[in-house]
Parts: sequence; C-alpha cells; structure tokens
Amino acid sequence: MNKYLNYWGLILVIVILIPNIVFAVTCKDGFENRYQNKLVEILEQIGRFGCFFNMFLIIPFMSRGYWFKQGKTVYMVLGMILVLLYCLGWIVFWKENSIRKSLYLSIIPSLLFIESGIISGNILLLIFAVIFAPCHILISYMNVILIGRR
Repeated sequence: MNKYLNYWGLILVIVILIPNIVFAVTCKDGFENRYQNKLVEILEQIGRFGCFFNMFLIIPFMSRGYWFKQGKTVYMVLGMILVLLYCLGWIVFWKENSIRKSLYLSIIPSLLFIESGIISGNILLLIFAVIFAPCHILISYMNVILIGRR
C-alpha cells in the first residue's frame, strides 16, 4: 500500500459522486442555484474540493493516523454506512424537491467528511470539512426556500 494514498477514501468519494453524475446526465435542466452569496459559494467549493482530495491523499505532516486500535475498521464501516445512506437518499428522494431532501443530501456527505477527518486523524480533511459542511447545508437549504418548496 502507498502511504500517501487512502484507497478506501478514494472509493467513498467515487461512490458519492455516482448519483450526482447520474443526476447531471438525466436531468438536463440541472440544478439552478438561486442563493447568490458569492462568499458562501466560494467557501463551499474550496471545502468540497479540499474534502474530495484529502479523502484519498495523505499528507504526512497533516495526518496523525487513526486515533485508536480499531480506527481503520470504524472508519471503513462508518464511511460505508454513510455512503450507502447517501445513495439510498438519492433513490428515495429522486423526484422530490423538498427541504428534507435538501438537508438529507447535504448533511450526509458533510458527516462523511467530518467523520473521516476525525477518525483518520486527517487534520487537513477536517479543516476542509468544517468549511464545507455549513456552506453546503446553507446553500442546499436556501435554494429550496427560494424556489418556494417545502
């Protein structure tokens, strides 16, 4: 195994991207961002891409490793559960446009990144997750409110 790559993290990122890609391909209208807050949008994107890359790239001086003996097992199991819940959420809420869909599909990946950063001791991932989570949840929530659907 390469000490600079986290293959499990890469798999988790790829799997959570699949429903988003399917959505982009099947819904030609796509997603219209009505919440026009440039600072929040920029911070969300910085957090998003920081999380994606730090899920599978291990920067030695920024990663402390797993905090406890069975840390890797807990990391993998919780990660798989959160990714499964995320994919199931896409299936359940596919045609719905509601606050519950918006919150569900923004909170679950936020939890994945935060959980992964904490359990793996990846400080950089945790920093990016703390930036990403509130911005992503806020943008998702506000877009549903601004469309007028609850």
